[in-house]
Amino acid sequence: MATLIHNSKDSKYEFHIDEHIAYITYDDQNGKMHLTHTVVPEALSGKGLAKTLLEAVLEQIKKDNKKAVADCSYIVNYQQKHPEKSHLFA
Repeated sequence: MATLIHNSKDSKYEFHIDEHIAYITYDDQNGKMHLTHTVVPEALSGKGLAKTLLEAVLEQIKKDNKKAVADCSYIVNYQQKHPEKSHLFA
């Protein structure tokens, strides 16, 4: 599995797979990580990568003692489907 890369310069969490980059953009507002956009390249789609990436990002946010805020439709849907993860969200 890919290693999560925190690209703080571009405000992204990334997976680099082959020559592709899947990523989630964020806006850190005083420790509330507003997750604004989830992008998985077409070549990597359909493999559950967005969920794997999001779960890795949520774990990193938790380690950083911050909270996630779902500002992207994919993440809003994830939050609704996984109420057991609600403690990770602000």
